[in-house]
Amino acid sequence: MKSILALLLVLIALPVTAASLTLELDHERKTWQTADLLTHPDAQTVRIADDVSYKHAMTYRAVPMAVLLQGLKPEHHVQAVALDGFAAELSAGPLLQSHGARAWLAVEDPAHPWPALADGKPSAGPFYLVWTDPQAGPVSPEQWPFQISSIKQLKTVAERFPALLPDPQLAADDPVNQGFTLFQKNCLACHRLNGAGDAQVGPDLNIPYNPTEYFAGDFLKRYIRDPQSLRHWPQAKMPAFAASVLPDPELDLLVGYLKHMAERKQQR
Repeated sequence: MKSILALLLVLIALPVTAASLTLELDHERKTWQTADLLTHPDAQTVRIADDVSYKHAMTYRAVPMAVLLQGLKPEHHVQAVALDGFAAELSAGPLLQSHGARAWLAVEDPAHPWPALADGKPSAGPFYLVWTDPQAGPVSPEQWPFQISSIKQLKTVAERFPALLPDPQLAADDPVNQGFTLFQKNCLACHRLNGAGDAQVGPDLNIPYNPTEYFAGDFLKRYIRDPQSLRHWPQAKMPAFAASVLPDPELDLLVGYLKHMAERKQQR
């Protein structure tokens, strides 16, 4: 056990090396190398005033996502896959914006590596999706995937994973369907539901039990607001969803979707 821990510490301490990013779009497949992105003609130095992952201001060399995703339309859908299995589902529309909340692919320079995210952990590199003026979005923390290894164009979540869908008899603007939209934005990057989804980080949120079935009263909402306040352990990965990110009315809608899906359990 000690030898394994020592090996992990050595690996963490190794210098940052160049990396590659695979971009898989319907009309194009391309692999970008670190050096190519750092010297890309559209690369800029961007300052992020309140970085979601580092919790303070950061400066990056970055390329606009709109440039890398040329050929996509706002109604298209992409997935950013991280090295640890985190799979962020992203509508192309916000990524293609050139004003307001603007998306950038930050590129870690091996000659000037970024700091570690925490003691004993690696940096957010080699590639990190960051936003300037995120408050104009609004942009949730789950839309800041880091340690990205690939970006893929896919069908929408509803098309790929029908097991996630609420009762089809509900109106499009029903609160449950609104909660489903929030689930995709805030939860699907880490969790599956009914076995459906691509994430490999957190537990399934319906099989065998839905959290609304074992969290009494308002404890589920308290858990979403501050997971460490109810379940504290050093390796916990779930972030806190503050009211500034997920306002109370949206939190109610999200929990409403989960309660609805507790009655729609199905095994894949």
